[in-house]
Amino acid sequence: MTGRPAGRPLVPAYLSTGGVARPSRPHLERLSVLTGTGLPVPSGLPAAELALLDVLDGGSLTVVEAAALLRLPVSAVRVLAGSLVDRNLVVARAPVPPAERFDPDLLKRVADGLRALKHHQ
Repeated sequence: MTGRPAGRPLVPAYLSTGGVARPSRPHLERLSVLTGTGLPVPSGLPAAELALLDVLDGGSLTVVEAAALLRLPVSAVRVLAGSLVDRNLVVARAPVPPAERFDPDLLKRVADGLRALKHHQ
């Protein structure tokens, strides 16, 4: 008997969303930031939505990060997140615009400069 292939979820993605294919919130993107509101979780919430709330507990994640942790496709997490936003259990923020992101080259130059200063002391 062989085990299941590594990386494949036990439940197909379409079942984790209750067969829903499109999110109720089309503005949710791969880099949208999800944060739990901390409101009490109603009984009867689907297992996949509970799992998403669990990974968001105490912090924030992008949709793609949550998808990786849950081992689900991004499209399925967008559906789950939209449902939780509709229930006021999750808040979704737009992704940080590219102009406001850190420049990795600048960060590398600063780190190199700090290392050079340390060696000169």
